[in-house]
Amino acid sequence: MQFFSRHWRIPKAIWVLFIVEFPLTIALLTIFGIASPNTYRTKLWQEGADHGFNSDPLVVLYSYANYRPVKTPIVWSSFMTEFNLVISVISMFLLLTKVVLHVLHLFWPIISFVCHGLLVGLFSYSIYVQTAPDVSDPKHPNNGAPWYIMKNCNFSSTSEIKGFCEQAKAGFAVTVVMLALFVVNLLLAIWSNFTARKSTTRDSDSIRETKSGYSYSPQSEAAAEQQWEFQTLQRPEEAGGLRNPMTPRSKAFQDLAGASQSDLPLRNGGPVR
Repeated sequence: MQFFSRHWRIPKAIWVLFIVEFPLTIALLTIFGIASPNTYRTKLWQEGADHGFNSDPLVVLYSYANYRPVKTPIVWSSFMTEFNLVISVISMFLLLTKVVLHVLHLFWPIISFVCHGLLVGLFSYSIYVQTAPDVSDPKHPNNGAPWYIMKNCNFSSTSEIKGFCEQAKAGFAVTVVMLALFVVNLLLAIWSNFTARKSTTRDSDSIRETKSGYSYSPQSEAAAEQQWEFQTLQRPEEAGGLRNPMTPRSKAFQDLAGASQSDLPLRNGGPVR
């Protein structure tokens, strides 16, 4: 039995998903490339602190200056920016690889399952990082997503901060759409692989039954001969109305006997040379 299918249930859907994924990957790579390493992360953090939406980045700076251990909230950390940039590069690399494999007819559903399973995990964690709570300041705790996602960018004090807010909001939106797209790819891979396995099993069983139906056995040969004799006896001959009791086997023996008699001159009374 074939465990992994090499065929897609909807082959045209693969190209549609590739076409949709390409501009989204370009947009994600551009947004997080601009944000790296710290184009506006700290500025948005400070803007939220000025409005009382989250902790103040100066608290972390003072803690480091006074040798007090403090942990930067992951939503405002450099890890968040670098991680998003890395998965954007990985997405672009995998997209190009998927297209090449599909052109070569090597992008099987099981490969898509592994590839998109990895991407679903990475982008799920990216969404968690971008929406992680900020509870480092007890006076201004934020148990939800950062303000640039939850609130309108018109809260920004300057047009520059408003532009940064819109970029960060767009990066989060594209990440969510990419995650949904990869989930669709993953479900399509699972559907194509397991339904094709069932179809292959049914085809194998059908071929096996067909072969067994035409297999030779003495019983089936005798039954076929009896059926032929019965049909022959029931059908009168056109000349004289006599019935022909001949069977294929008896006719073959008579032909053989006739040929043997013609070849033996002593049986026909011919002279011996």
